[in-house]
Amino acid sequence: MRRRFTTLAVLMVALALSLPAWATNGDNLIGVGPVSRAMGGVGVAAPQDAISAVFSNPAAMCFGPYCPASEVNFAGTAFMPKVNASVTNPAGAFQADSKDNVYPIPAIGLSVPITEDPTKFRFGLAAYGVSGLGVDYRGTALDNSNFAGSGFPLIAGEYSSLQIMKFAPAFGWQINQKWAVGLAVHIDYATLDLRSGSSPGYAFGFQPGVIWHPVENLSLGLSYISAQSVDHEKVFPAAFGGGDLTLESPQQATIGAAYTFLNGTLLVEADAKWLNWSSAKGYSDFDWKDQWVFNIGGQYQVIEKLFLRLGYNYGSNPVEEHNGWGAGSVNVQGTTFPDYYYETFRIIGFPAIVEQHFTAGIGYQFTETFRLDLGFMYAPENTMTEQGTDVFGNPVTIESSLSEIGVDFGVTFRF
Repeated sequence: MRRRFTTLAVLMVALALSLPAWATNGDNLIGVGPVSRAMGGVGVAAPQDAISAVFSNPAAMCFGPYCPASEVNFAGTAFMPKVNASVTNPAGAFQADSKDNVYPIPAIGLSVPITEDPTKFRFGLAAYGVSGLGVDYRGTALDNSNFAGSGFPLIAGEYSSLQIMKFAPAFGWQINQKWAVGLAVHIDYATLDLRSGSSPGYAFGFQPGVIWHPVENLSLGLSYISAQSVDHEKVFPAAFGGGDLTLESPQQATIGAAYTFLNGTLLVEADAKWLNWSSAKGYSDFDWKDQWVFNIGGQYQVIEKLFLRLGYNYGSNPVEEHNGWGAGSVNVQGTTFPDYYYETFRIIGFPAIVEQHFTAGIGYQFTETFRLDLGFMYAPENTMTEQGTDVFGNPVTIESSLSEIGVDFGVTFRF
Protein backbone atom coordinates (compact mmCIF):
# COMPACT_ATOMS: atom_id res chain seq x y z
CA MET A 1 0.00 0.00 0.00
CA ARG A 2 2.77 2.45 0.94
CA ARG A 3 4.56 1.78 -2.35
CA ARG A 4 1.36 2.53 -4.32
CA PHE A 5 0.92 5.80 -2.40
CA THR A 6 4.51 6.83 -3.17
CA THR A 7 4.26 5.98 -6.87
CA LEU A 8 0.99 7.87 -7.30
CA ALA A 9 2.36 10.90 -5.45
CA VAL A 10 5.47 11.06 -7.67
CA LEU A 11 3.36 10.83 -10.83
CA MET A 12 1.01 13.59 -9.70
CA VAL A 13 3.86 15.95 -8.78
CA ALA A 14 5.54 15.31 -12.14
CA LEU A 15 2.26 16.12 -13.90
CA ALA A 16 1.91 19.35 -11.94
CA LEU A 17 5.37 20.51 -13.01
CA SER A 18 4.74 19.81 -16.69
CA LEU A 19 1.33 21.39 -17.28
CA PRO A 20 0.06 24.94 -16.93
CA ALA A 21 -2.56 25.72 -14.30
CA TRP A 22 -5.35 28.26 -14.54
CA ALA A 23 -6.89 30.04 -11.60
CA THR A 24 -9.81 32.19 -10.62
CA ASN A 25 -9.36 34.58 -7.65
CA GLY A 26 -6.84 36.75 -9.46
CA ASP A 27 -4.47 33.99 -10.55
CA ASN A 28 -5.14 31.81 -7.50
CA LEU A 29 -7.35 28.74 -7.27
CA ILE A 30 -10.51 29.22 -5.21
CA GLY A 31 -9.50 26.14 -3.21
CA VAL A 32 -7.62 22.85 -3.35
CA GLY A 33 -9.27 19.43 -3.47
CA PRO A 34 -12.83 18.43 -4.43
CA VAL A 35 -14.30 18.95 -0.94
CA SER A 36 -13.20 22.54 -0.40
CA ARG A 37 -13.77 23.51 -4.03
CA ALA A 38 -17.31 22.07 -4.00
CA MET A 39 -18.01 24.30 -0.99
CA GLY A 40 -16.86 27.50 -2.70
CA GLY A 41 -13.26 27.23 -1.51
CA VAL A 42 -13.99 27.56 2.23
CA GLY A 43 -11.76 25.87 4.78
CA VAL A 44 -9.98 28.22 7.18
CA ALA A 45 -12.34 27.37 10.08
CA ALA A 46 -13.31 23.72 9.43
CA PRO A 47 -11.54 22.03 6.49
CA GLN A 48 -12.94 18.57 5.85
CA ASP A 49 -9.82 16.82 4.57
CA ALA A 50 -6.07 16.92 5.12
CA ILE A 51 -5.21 18.63 1.86
CA SER A 52 -7.50 21.61 2.43
CA ALA A 53 -6.30 21.87 6.05
CA VAL A 54 -2.69 22.32 4.95
CA PHE A 55 -3.79 24.70 2.17
CA SER A 56 -6.22 26.79 4.24
CA ASN A 57 -5.14 26.62 7.88
CA PRO A 58 -2.54 24.17 9.28
CA ALA A 59 -3.94 24.62 12.80
CA ALA A 60 -7.08 22.80 11.67
CA MET A 61 -5.19 19.50 11.34
CA CYS A 62 -5.83 18.98 15.07
CA PHE A 63 -9.63 19.30 14.90
CA GLY A 64 -10.85 17.93 11.56
CA PRO A 65 -12.79 14.72 10.81
CA TYR A 66 -9.49 13.11 9.74
CA CYS A 67 -8.25 13.48 13.34
CA PRO A 68 -7.16 11.40 15.32
CA ALA A 69 -6.47 9.03 12.38
CA SER A 70 -3.92 9.51 9.61
CA GLU A 71 -5.21 10.60 6.21
CA VAL A 72 -3.90 10.79 2.64
CA ASN A 73 -5.71 12.62 -0.18
CA PHE A 74 -5.11 12.33 -3.92
CA ALA A 75 -7.02 14.86 -6.00
CA GLY A 76 -7.15 16.41 -9.43
CA THR A 77 -9.00 19.17 -11.23
CA ALA A 78 -9.79 19.26 -14.94
CA PHE A 79 -9.86 22.99 -15.62
CA MET A 80 -11.55 24.23 -18.80
CA PRO A 81 -11.35 27.99 -19.40
CA LYS A 82 -12.96 29.77 -22.34
CA VAL A 83 -11.06 32.92 -23.30
CA ASN A 84 -11.48 35.32 -26.19
CA ALA A 85 -10.23 38.79 -27.04
CA SER A 86 -10.64 41.46 -29.68
CA VAL A 87 -8.95 44.59 -30.97
CA THR A 88 -10.98 47.13 -32.94
CA ASN A 89 -9.21 49.95 -34.79
CA PRO A 90 -9.72 51.85 -38.08
CA ALA A 91 -8.31 48.85 -40.00
CA GLY A 92 -11.10 46.58 -38.73
CA ALA A 93 -12.07 44.26 -35.90
CA PHE A 94 -9.65 41.47 -35.02
CA GLN A 95 -11.12 38.78 -32.79
CA ALA A 96 -9.88 35.36 -31.67
CA ASP A 97 -10.52 32.58 -29.18
CA SER A 98 -7.59 31.39 -27.12
CA LYS A 99 -6.82 27.78 -27.94
CA ASP A 100 -9.11 25.55 -25.89
CA ASN A 101 -7.43 23.11 -23.57
CA VAL A 102 -8.22 20.98 -20.59
CA TYR A 103 -5.68 21.70 -17.87
CA PRO A 104 -5.15 18.93 -15.28
CA ILE A 105 -4.19 20.30 -11.85
CA PRO A 106 -3.10 17.57 -9.40
CA ALA A 107 -2.91 17.79 -5.62
CA ILE A 108 -1.84 15.49 -2.80
CA GLY A 109 -2.14 15.91 0.97
CA LEU A 110 -1.21 14.09 4.15
CA SER A 111 -1.94 14.54 7.86
CA VAL A 112 -0.51 12.21 10.54
CA PRO A 113 -0.05 12.30 14.34
CA ILE A 114 3.53 12.58 15.61
CA THR A 115 2.95 11.97 19.35
CA GLU A 116 1.16 9.32 21.41
CA ASP A 117 -1.79 11.67 21.74
CA PRO A 118 -2.91 11.73 18.06
CA THR A 119 -4.62 15.12 18.42
CA LYS A 120 -1.83 16.96 20.27
CA PHE A 121 0.84 17.35 17.57
CA ARG A 122 0.29 16.58 13.91
CA PHE A 123 2.43 16.76 10.79
CA GLY A 124 1.02 17.56 7.37
CA LEU A 125 2.40 17.70 3.86
CA ALA A 126 0.77 18.88 0.66
CA ALA A 127 1.79 19.50 -2.93
CA TYR A 128 -0.53 21.23 -5.34
CA GLY A 129 -0.82 23.57 -8.29
CA VAL A 130 -2.05 26.73 -6.61
CA SER A 131 -1.69 29.58 -9.11
CA GLY A 132 -1.53 30.11 -12.83
CA LEU A 133 -2.81 31.96 -15.82
CA GLY A 134 -2.27 32.12 -19.55
CA VAL A 135 -3.59 32.58 -23.07
CA ASP A 136 -2.59 31.17 -26.43
CA TYR A 137 -3.53 33.29 -29.43
CA ARG A 138 -0.67 32.02 -31.58
CA GLY A 139 -1.71 31.54 -35.19
CA THR A 140 -4.91 33.59 -34.78
CA ALA A 141 -5.99 36.98 -36.08
CA LEU A 142 -4.39 38.58 -33.02
CA ASP A 143 -0.98 37.04 -33.71
CA ASN A 144 0.41 39.51 -36.26
CA SER A 145 4.01 40.63 -35.76
CA ASN A 146 3.93 43.02 -38.75
CA PHE A 147 0.50 44.59 -38.55
CA ALA A 148 -0.48 46.34 -41.82
CA GLY A 149 3.17 46.27 -42.91
CA SER A 150 4.11 48.69 -40.14
CA GLY A 151 6.80 46.56 -38.54
CA PHE A 152 4.84 46.65 -35.27
CA PRO A 153 2.89 43.74 -33.73
CA LEU A 154 -0.88 44.03 -33.40
CA ILE A 155 -0.75 43.27 -29.66
CA ALA A 156 1.59 42.30 -26.84
CA GLY A 157 0.58 39.26 -24.80
CA GLU A 158 -0.55 36.92 -27.56
CA TYR A 159 0.94 34.06 -25.54
CA SER A 160 1.45 33.72 -21.80
CA SER A 161 1.79 30.83 -19.37
CA LEU A 162 2.28 31.18 -15.62
CA GLN A 163 2.23 28.16 -13.35
CA ILE A 164 3.06 27.86 -9.66
CA MET A 165 3.47 24.56 -7.82
CA LYS A 166 3.60 24.65 -4.04
CA PHE A 167 5.08 22.16 -1.55
CA ALA A 168 4.00 22.76 2.04
CA PRO A 169 5.19 20.82 5.10
CA ALA A 170 3.03 21.81 8.07
CA PHE A 171 2.72 21.32 11.82
CA GLY A 172 -0.31 21.63 14.08
CA TRP A 173 -0.46 21.87 17.89
CA GLN A 174 -3.69 21.49 19.85
CA ILE A 175 -3.17 23.60 22.97
CA ASN A 176 -6.42 22.47 24.58
CA GLN A 177 -9.97 21.53 23.58
CA LYS A 178 -10.67 25.07 22.36
CA TRP A 179 -7.43 26.28 20.77
CA ALA A 180 -4.98 25.04 18.15
CA VAL A 181 -2.15 26.74 16.27
CA GLY A 182 -0.26 25.68 13.18
CA LEU A 183 2.49 26.65 10.78
CA ALA A 184 3.18 25.66 7.18
CA VAL A 185 6.36 26.39 5.25
CA HIS A 186 5.80 27.13 1.56
CA ILE A 187 8.29 26.09 -1.11
CA ASP A 188 7.21 27.38 -4.52
CA TYR A 189 8.34 26.34 -7.97
CA ALA A 190 7.14 28.77 -10.64
CA THR A 191 7.58 29.06 -14.39
CA LEU A 192 6.68 31.96 -16.67
CA ASP A 193 6.67 31.92 -20.47
CA LEU A 194 5.81 35.02 -22.50
CA ARG A 195 6.83 33.43 -25.82
CA SER A 196 10.54 33.80 -25.11
CA GLY A 197 10.95 30.40 -23.49
CA SER A 198 10.07 29.19 -20.02
CA SER A 199 11.83 30.93 -17.13
CA PRO A 200 11.72 28.99 -13.82
CA GLY A 201 12.35 30.16 -10.29
CA TYR A 202 11.82 29.35 -6.62
CA ALA A 203 10.29 31.17 -3.67
CA PHE A 204 9.79 30.53 0.03
CA GLY A 205 7.19 31.68 2.49
CA PHE A 206 5.27 30.79 5.62
CA GLN A 207 1.66 30.37 6.76
CA PRO A 208 0.69 30.58 10.44
CA GLY A 209 -2.86 29.78 11.49
CA VAL A 210 -5.09 29.51 14.54
CA ILE A 211 -8.38 27.72 15.33
CA TRP A 212 -10.71 28.62 18.21
CA HIS A 213 -13.79 26.74 19.39
CA PRO A 214 -15.53 29.25 21.72
CA VAL A 215 -18.68 27.12 22.10
CA GLU A 216 -19.89 23.74 20.97
CA ASN A 217 -20.54 23.45 17.20
CA LEU A 218 -18.81 26.78 16.40
CA SER A 219 -15.31 27.05 14.94
CA LEU A 220 -13.43 30.26 14.11
CA GLY A 221 -10.25 30.32 12.04
CA LEU A 222 -7.58 32.81 11.04
CA SER A 223 -4.70 32.29 8.62
CA TYR A 224 -1.98 34.43 7.03
CA ILE A 225 0.28 33.72 4.04
CA SER A 226 3.43 35.75 3.47
CA ALA A 227 4.38 37.30 0.12
CA GLN A 228 6.52 34.98 -2.04
CA SER A 229 8.68 36.41 -4.82
CA VAL A 230 10.14 34.71 -7.92
CA ASP A 231 12.62 36.29 -10.36
CA HIS A 232 12.01 35.27 -13.98
CA GLU A 233 15.05 36.03 -16.16
CA LYS A 234 14.92 37.22 -19.79
CA VAL A 235 11.21 36.49 -20.00
CA PHE A 236 9.93 39.47 -22.02
CA PRO A 237 9.88 39.08 -25.83
CA ALA A 238 12.90 40.41 -27.75
CA ALA A 239 10.68 43.10 -29.32
CA PHE A 240 10.47 44.66 -25.85
CA GLY A 241 14.10 44.14 -24.86
CA GLY A 242 14.00 40.60 -23.47
CA GLY A 243 14.14 41.83 -19.88
CA ASP A 244 13.51 40.18 -16.53
CA LEU A 245 10.28 40.19 -14.50
CA THR A 246 9.80 39.56 -10.80
CA LEU A 247 6.39 38.18 -9.86
CA GLU A 248 5.39 38.09 -6.22
CA SER A 249 2.48 36.05 -4.90
CA PRO A 250 0.78 38.56 -2.61
CA GLN A 251 0.48 38.39 1.13
CA GLN A 252 -3.01 37.33 2.11
CA ALA A 253 -5.10 37.00 5.25
CA THR A 254 -8.24 34.90 5.71
CA ILE A 255 -10.80 34.77 8.49
CA GLY A 256 -13.60 32.23 8.65
CA ALA A 257 -16.39 30.74 10.73
CA ALA A 258 -18.10 27.35 10.64
CA TYR A 259 -21.16 26.03 12.46
CA THR A 260 -22.72 22.57 12.55
CA PHE A 261 -26.49 22.05 12.72
CA LEU A 262 -28.89 19.09 12.90
CA ASN A 263 -26.80 16.94 15.24
CA GLY A 264 -23.68 17.49 13.18
CA THR A 265 -25.14 16.47 9.80
CA LEU A 266 -25.15 20.00 8.35
CA LEU A 267 -22.00 22.12 8.18
CA VAL A 268 -22.15 25.76 7.04
CA GLU A 269 -18.91 27.66 6.58
CA ALA A 270 -17.99 31.16 5.39
CA ASP A 271 -14.62 32.83 4.73
CA ALA A 272 -13.39 36.32 3.87
CA LYS A 273 -9.96 36.69 2.28
CA TRP A 274 -7.83 39.76 1.52
CA LEU A 275 -5.14 39.58 -1.19
CA ASN A 276 -2.61 42.42 -1.33
CA TRP A 277 -2.05 42.53 -5.12
CA SER A 278 -1.32 46.28 -5.09
CA SER A 279 1.92 45.72 -3.15
CA ALA A 280 3.03 42.55 -4.96
CA LYS A 281 5.93 42.94 -7.39
CA GLY A 282 4.90 42.41 -10.99
CA TYR A 283 1.18 42.62 -10.29
CA SER A 284 1.53 46.16 -8.95
CA ASP A 285 3.55 47.04 -12.08
CA PHE A 286 0.54 46.02 -14.16
CA ASP A 287 -1.80 47.93 -11.84
CA TRP A 288 -3.64 45.17 -10.01
CA LYS A 289 -5.65 46.35 -7.02
CA ASP A 290 -6.22 44.60 -3.71
CA GLN A 291 -8.92 41.95 -3.83
CA TRP A 292 -11.52 40.78 -1.34
CA VAL A 293 -12.84 37.25 -1.76
CA PHE A 294 -16.02 36.11 0.00
CA ASN A 295 -17.10 32.48 -0.05
CA ILE A 296 -19.75 30.39 1.60
CA GLY A 297 -20.35 26.67 1.48
CA GLY A 298 -22.36 23.89 3.02
CA GLN A 299 -22.08 20.13 3.46
CA TYR A 300 -25.08 17.94 4.29
CA GLN A 301 -24.76 14.32 5.37
CA VAL A 302 -27.85 12.84 3.72
CA ILE A 303 -27.26 9.35 5.09
CA GLU A 304 -24.37 7.84 7.00
CA LYS A 305 -22.13 7.51 3.93
CA LEU A 306 -23.42 10.18 1.50
CA PHE A 307 -22.45 13.88 1.55
CA LEU A 308 -23.84 16.67 -0.64
CA ARG A 309 -22.04 20.01 -1.02
CA LEU A 310 -22.82 23.47 -2.39
CA GLY A 311 -20.87 26.71 -2.48
CA TYR A 312 -20.45 30.20 -3.85
CA ASN A 313 -17.29 32.28 -4.26
CA TYR A 314 -17.03 35.94 -5.20
CA GLY A 315 -13.75 37.73 -5.81
CA SER A 316 -13.71 41.23 -7.26
CA ASN A 317 -11.74 41.68 -10.49
CA PRO A 318 -8.24 42.84 -9.41
CA VAL A 319 -7.26 44.28 -12.82
CA GLU A 320 -7.75 48.05 -12.85
CA GLU A 321 -9.62 49.44 -15.85
CA HIS A 322 -7.83 52.20 -17.77
CA ASN A 323 -9.33 54.39 -20.48
CA GLY A 324 -8.05 57.32 -22.49
CA TRP A 325 -4.43 56.19 -22.65
CA GLY A 326 -2.42 57.70 -25.48
CA ALA A 327 1.05 57.71 -27.00
CA GLY A 328 3.03 57.61 -23.75
CA SER A 329 5.03 54.74 -22.26
CA VAL A 330 5.20 52.68 -19.06
CA ASN A 331 8.32 51.27 -17.43
CA VAL A 332 7.92 47.77 -15.97
CA GLN A 333 10.98 46.80 -13.94
CA GLY A 334 13.35 48.27 -16.52
CA THR A 335 11.37 47.27 -19.62
CA THR A 336 9.61 50.11 -21.45
CA PHE A 337 6.22 49.49 -23.06
CA PRO A 338 4.27 51.96 -25.18
CA ASP A 339 0.92 52.55 -23.47
CA TYR A 340 -0.97 50.55 -26.09
CA TYR A 341 1.18 47.42 -25.72
CA TYR A 342 1.18 47.74 -21.95
CA GLU A 343 -2.63 47.70 -21.99
CA THR A 344 -2.94 44.78 -24.42
CA PHE A 345 -0.52 42.80 -22.27
CA ARG A 346 -2.57 43.55 -19.11
CA ILE A 347 -6.01 42.94 -20.59
CA ILE A 348 -5.42 40.33 -23.31
CA GLY A 349 -2.28 38.56 -22.03
CA PHE A 350 -3.34 38.20 -18.36
CA PRO A 351 -7.16 38.29 -18.20
CA ALA A 352 -7.66 37.36 -14.53
CA ILE A 353 -11.12 38.89 -14.58
CA VAL A 354 -13.78 36.35 -13.56
CA GLU A 355 -15.60 37.19 -10.34
CA GLN A 356 -18.40 34.71 -9.54
CA HIS A 357 -18.03 30.97 -8.97
CA PHE A 358 -20.87 28.49 -8.40
CA THR A 359 -19.85 25.11 -7.00
CA ALA A 360 -21.35 21.74 -6.07
CA GLY A 361 -20.17 18.28 -5.18
CA ILE A 362 -20.82 14.87 -3.70
CA GLY A 363 -18.88 12.48 -1.50
CA TYR A 364 -19.40 8.83 -0.65
CA GLN A 365 -17.73 6.99 2.25
CA PHE A 366 -17.40 3.46 0.87
CA THR A 367 -15.65 2.13 3.97
CA GLU A 368 -14.21 3.54 7.19
CA THR A 369 -10.89 3.98 5.38
CA PHE A 370 -11.89 5.00 1.83
CA ARG A 371 -13.93 7.92 0.44
CA LEU A 372 -14.57 9.21 -3.07
CA ASP A 373 -15.35 12.90 -3.74
CA LEU A 374 -16.49 14.70 -6.89
CA GLY A 375 -16.91 18.43 -7.46
CA PHE A 376 -17.96 20.93 -10.11
CA MET A 377 -17.28 24.66 -10.54
CA TYR A 378 -18.76 27.14 -13.00
CA ALA A 379 -17.53 30.73 -13.34
CA PRO A 380 -19.79 32.72 -15.70
CA GLU A 381 -18.27 34.97 -18.32
CA ASN A 382 -16.89 38.34 -17.33
CA THR A 383 -15.74 40.90 -19.90
CA MET A 384 -13.32 43.81 -19.60
CA THR A 385 -13.13 46.60 -22.21
CA GLU A 386 -10.75 49.55 -22.58
CA GLN A 387 -10.45 52.39 -25.07
CA GLY A 388 -7.44 54.50 -25.97
CA THR A 389 -4.99 55.32 -28.75
CA ASP A 390 -2.71 52.82 -30.50
CA VAL A 391 0.94 53.36 -31.49
CA PHE A 392 -0.18 54.97 -34.77
CA GLY A 393 -2.34 57.55 -33.02
CA ASN A 394 -5.60 55.85 -34.01
CA PRO A 395 -8.52 55.19 -31.65
CA VAL A 396 -8.64 51.57 -30.51
CA THR A 397 -10.82 49.36 -28.33
CA ILE A 398 -9.44 46.22 -26.67
CA GLU A 399 -11.55 43.58 -24.95
CA SER A 400 -11.14 40.26 -23.15
CA SER A 401 -13.72 37.76 -21.91
CA LEU A 402 -13.22 34.76 -19.65
CA SER A 403 -15.45 31.98 -18.32
CA GLU A 404 -14.43 28.75 -16.60
CA ILE A 405 -15.57 25.22 -15.83
CA GLY A 406 -13.80 22.90 -13.42
CA VAL A 407 -14.42 19.23 -12.63
CA ASP A 408 -12.82 17.82 -9.48
CA PHE A 409 -12.04 14.26 -8.42
CA GLY A 410 -10.44 12.93 -5.26
CA VAL A 411 -9.90 9.82 -3.18
CA THR A 412 -9.17 9.71 0.54
CA PHE A 413 -7.49 6.94 2.53
CA ARG A 414 -7.49 6.83 6.33
CA PHE A 415 -5.34 4.50 8.36
